[in-house]
Amino acid sequence: MTKLKLLDTVATLNPVPIERLTLLETDKAGIESLPRGQVGTIVEVYEEGEDCHYLVEFADTQGCEYAMATLKADELLALHYDLAVA
Repeated sequence: MTKLKLLDTVATLNPVPIERLTLLETDKAGIESLPRGQVGTIVEVYEEGEDCHYLVEFADTQGCEYAMATLKADELLALHYDLAVA
């Protein structure tokens, strides 16, 4: 698996429970979880030996951030806009 890096666009593979979220918009406080497939951007990488955790910022289409979560690589799918030939 390719290592994720700062500013990569990613999507959640599973719902992220509200307990793991930092909500920045009070109108989102009623949600139970961030849904599977939610798109975000990696804004910080925390390397701990072999393990990496990623601070992911979630924003709406206007660029207004509404939540953040620290997630592991196996909870994320990297999204690509250009064809990368292996």
